[in-house]
Amino acid sequence: MDASALAAFLHSRRDRLRPGDVGLTAGPRRRVPGLRREEVAFLANASIDYYIELERGRGVQPSVQMLLALARALRLTGDERAHLFHLAGHPAPPPGEPSRETDPSLLALLERLDGTPARIMTDLLQPLAQNRLAAELLGELDPVGEPGYAQSTVYRWFTDPSARAIYPAEDHERHAQSFVADTRATVARRALAGGAAEAEKMIADLLDRSEEFARVWGAWNVAVRRFDRKRLVHPAIGRIELECHHLFTEDGGQRLLWLAPIEGTDAAEKLAKLSG
Repeated sequence: MDASALAAFLHSRRDRLRPGDVGLTAGPRRRVPGLRREEVAFLANASIDYYIELERGRGVQPSVQMLLALARALRLTGDERAHLFHLAGHPAPPPGEPSRETDPSLLALLERLDGTPARIMTDLLQPLAQNRLAAELLGELDPVGEPGYAQSTVYRWFTDPSARAIYPAEDHERHAQSFVADTRATVARRALAGGAAEAEKMIADLLDRSEEFARVWGAWNVAVRRFDRKRLVHPAIGRIELECHHLFTEDGGQRLLWLAPIEGTDAAEKLAKLSG
């Protein structure tokens, strides 16, 4: 373990972050540009004294669990996490399955998107959180946090007819193609990171349950969904067409989806009516 290098590395990663990056409020009496030590300790669920000793290079030997918590708190990239483990004298563990814990940065953005429908999802399109306008437009979320892939938008699209109810029938094939192409990209990325078990199980289940999915999957199309246009039919506001944007976390494990009005249409007025 290189205690002095570990201390310097932790300090440098703390300095580059801002409270808003991790879902914290800066407050009016802030004297440091980055996060405070106590804020990192809070985010990592560590004692303040323990984290101070780490940054002072006093030879404290962090456990694997503590290193993982610090990597999450400091929003380290895969390379930075591996370097953190190296400095602490531990082999870096494989990434494994993406976390289902909602990314704080995406959550902070979601809380600021009051006038547009927005939803946070995993890379398998499992909903994690959404704002009120998204609930009004897309429907309430099922209980969040349960294990498995049954709540994935992709899985429900091919196994639950009600998942398609708000989309015009003539758009169903296009959405099916888009969902599958995006999912193929997710499976490949997870496999490369060593954590594709859940995704592969979902694919196997869908191949067994849905002839439509098997047909589209067999085309081998692959494309990450970054931008799209969606037409929806809502009982209160009728048909509405919106731009669909995706913002990804650095590891690709989660995304923020928001639906914006298209200029020159009545979508903004309809969303305003829906928001009440």
